[in-house]
Amino acid sequence: MKYLLLSYTPADAWDAATADTPSEDALAAFAVYQEFERELVETGEFVTSEGLGHPAVSTTVRKSADGVVATDGPFAELKEVLASFAVIDVAGHERAVEIVARIVDALGEPIEIRPIMGEDFAG
Repeated sequence: MKYLLLSYTPADAWDAATADTPSEDALAAFAVYQEFERELVETGEFVTSEGLGHPAVSTTVRKSADGVVATDGPFAELKEVLASFAVIDVAGHERAVEIVARIVDALGEPIEIRPIMGEDFAG
């Protein structure tokens, strides 16, 4: 079953990690994550992973009384931002939690696990 892993990080830490010269902590976190990714590639459970652009360059499209409106940037000051996502293909929810628990334990930031709807989606 495929799961989407949504990785959140404090906004100030995200700004520091994406600066022209990332901090040693940010580089260490990247290295830890890359090791997890290599491990999942070896087990055949890795599908894809990508970092996301800064929320300030995002656009949200909503329907309003005036029609469909596109708004640039975040709506409010953000304390946590969606920094990256990954897709894994594992035997089930327990395995997804096992993988994510190891990543969260190592990096300390929350990750949301969402099943990807497909032919084997059960709810």
